[in-house]
Amino acid sequence: MDTGASVKTSADFPLPTTMKAWVLGDPGELKLTEKTVPRPKRAEVLVRIDAVAICATDLEIIAHGSPALIEGGMPFNKNFTPGHEYMGTVVALGPGVDEYRIGQRVTVEIHAGCGQCKRCREGMYTSCLNYGAGDKGHRANGFTTDGGFCEYQVNNINTLVAIPDAMSDEEATLVVTAGTAMYGLTELGGLVAGESVVVTGPGPIGLLGVAVAKALGAAPVILTGTRDNRLKIGRELGADHVVNVRNDNAVEAVRRLNGGRGVDYVLECSGAPNAVNDAIHMVSRGGKVCLAAFPHDETRVDVAHIVRDNIYLYGIRGEGKSATHRAEALMSQKRFDATKIHTHTFALDDLPTAIRYARDRVDDAIKVVVKAKGVAAQRVAAE
Repeated sequence: MDTGASVKTSADFPLPTTMKAWVLGDPGELKLTEKTVPRPKRAEVLVRIDAVAICATDLEIIAHGSPALIEGGMPFNKNFTPGHEYMGTVVALGPGVDEYRIGQRVTVEIHAGCGQCKRCREGMYTSCLNYGAGDKGHRANGFTTDGGFCEYQVNNINTLVAIPDAMSDEEATLVVTAGTAMYGLTELGGLVAGESVVVTGPGPIGLLGVAVAKALGAAPVILTGTRDNRLKIGRELGADHVVNVRNDNAVEAVRRLNGGRGVDYVLECSGAPNAVNDAIHMVSRGGKVCLAAFPHDETRVDVAHIVRDNIYLYGIRGEGKSATHRAEALMSQKRFDATKIHTHTFALDDLPTAIRYARDRVDDAIKVVVKAKGVAAQRVAAE
């Protein structure tokens, strides 16, 4: 079946004209409404969204607007649908698309760069110089274009990652989180087996950062944080040592656990005010620090120490350079169990409740997933 303009569809996946979608009104206000099902254009597919995870950045966007940028400004009252960590099923192909097939399960990256600026040509599409310019071809679903808190969404083929049928919907929503950790560890940091790694902050990215680092052969892997329940999960995902910074000096503990020396690499995922300064004192001379979280306020940093010790400091945005493909490969090979961070599932209609669980950490929530298909609210039983 064909809907015209060379868009390919299938009778096995009939498409409605409208869909349920949550839109952002005033700060903190989400409304369930009806939107037109979008049509894929050249190099795009239409994805039926089967599950979407809630990210801390979604909470920031819903409450404060930034870092979303809609029509050049804040996303409020612009009929904008947030949400970016989604997976689903390909149900329509744009003109000329043959890289994916209808009925194929995929998970998605956020960013599709313009493909024509200097950064995109270098493969750094998360740093696209035409960020937010839709007329140039840039898309960042859930940030500059509509996201996944709805039933269908258009995605550029460059943002898709095929997933095996054996991978659950819930696990597939976590591929992008693991991809962010992978981006920091392999693309910007150059992590190789046998190097020592500290991950600061046992949130979703930090916990999967531990898992990815261990799967890549890092040793030792040290996780620091403030919540024992999260640190316990970090142990299960491969951390050789954990440090509760409420009970121990983080820098001293890291050096003690690494034989009195600084480590090779720190993946900073906490966004805490003192985190960057602690990180540069955890690494050895010539060490590398990757900043995967952004603090709300300006942070004081000992720049003289960075210069004296020849420390490399990196910032990353999202999950660039196709790191999600490598993360999915590790997950498909069962190199680690990402589902350990998935704690709750809600139906799409219950999105406000799901957001409250994620924001307030109700019932020790870590990663909360929303499913478009009708499901009863559930908490995943701890193993």
